[in-house]
Amino acid sequence: QVQLVEFGGGLVQAGSSLRLSCSASGGTLSVYATGWFRQAPGKERDIVAAVTRSGGTIYYADSVKGRFTISRDNAKNTVTLQMNSLTPEDTAVYYCARSRSLQLKIKAEEYANWGQGTQVTVSS
Repeated sequence: QVQLVEFGGGLVQAGSSLRLSCSASGGTLSVYATGWFRQAPGKERDIVAAVTRSGGTIYYADSVKGRFTISRDNAKNTVTLQMNSLTPEDTAVYYCARSRSLQLKIKAEEYANWGQGTQVTVSS
């Protein structure tokens, strides 16, 4: 079973940027649709962005459009989430996930493999 690991989270001030990365072992991220989700305490796990195998189909939640960018490097077996103009509302644990579908998915229940999550905290 594929294992996913996220890294790049941290504590930043509003207006700052962070880059999150997801790497896979025991499998590949290149075959199926891959997404980034986030979950704040007491909240449901919600889609942030998702991308298909080729990168030709990309989805962004309305709250992050124009600020976040998802990309994938199939040769390196990684998926990246570039986050700019961060606000306190972006504070959450961010998760990388891989679906079992070639089509783009935006629901958490449609993803089969998950990373452990990385904390992003935006102050002020």
